[in-house]
Amino acid sequence: MSPQTEANMSPSTDTRENRELATEMKFLVCPALAGQIRAWARQHLAPDPHAGGPAGDGYEITSLYFDTAQFDVFHRRGSFGRSKYRIRRYGEAQVGFLERKLKTRGLLTKRRSIVRLDELEFLAADDDNRAWPGHWFHRRLLARALSPTCQISYQRTALVAMTSFGPIRLTMDRGLRALPTTRIQFSNELGSPLLEDQIILELKFRYGMPALFKYLLEEFALTPVPFSKYRFAAAALGFVNAASYTEQISQPQYA
Repeated sequence: MSPQTEANMSPSTDTRENRELATEMKFLVCPALAGQIRAWARQHLAPDPHAGGPAGDGYEITSLYFDTAQFDVFHRRGSFGRSKYRIRRYGEAQVGFLERKLKTRGLLTKRRSIVRLDELEFLAADDDNRAWPGHWFHRRLLARALSPTCQISYQRTALVAMTSFGPIRLTMDRGLRALPTTRIQFSNELGSPLLEDQIILELKFRYGMPALFKYLLEEFALTPVPFSKYRFAAAALGFVNAASYTEQISQPQYA
């Protein structure tokens, strides 16, 4: 497998500025069902080339999420409903990814830049540094009056495969924790545990649903749900009154 193919199959560590459109489906499942799906996935897909751990397919993710003082991103007001800004860190890496997730007609695209963690202080300045790789991200934070609201962390299992229609990806996230913050830096505090009895399953692919994922959905009778880690954390931390949102996803699928 070529290095470029590996990068395409492992978007978690892909450093390209712009990422292709993709379809994303999410599911909430109980730990027992998650174990069955994980075993199935390990038989049919390969570990993320950049993952590790005992099974070779795991890593930790920590992200800082941004919103306005009125929580326009959470409430999806106007153009805030189509884009989400965050800084993502993998494990104990001394670099972070400045990311914008943009949803257009149901498809996701991502722009990201990699910077050193000690460079995050540039984002606290009143003016953006045009020579810095994170200039575009800083400019948008200023223009949209975005500031950090919370840090979200979790453990991820990631498996991938290459199909005739491009790469496909299955991830399972567990141990979700959220910590309020107003600082543009990562904290060693773990924060409050969320979704302790639920695992977040996510399928990502380009173009049409791949046959392998169709089989997965039929085999385990999976039903997708609209779910956002940031929106769930914002509600759980008491930033907003979102009882209807939290009730909507309170019951996971069972084996």
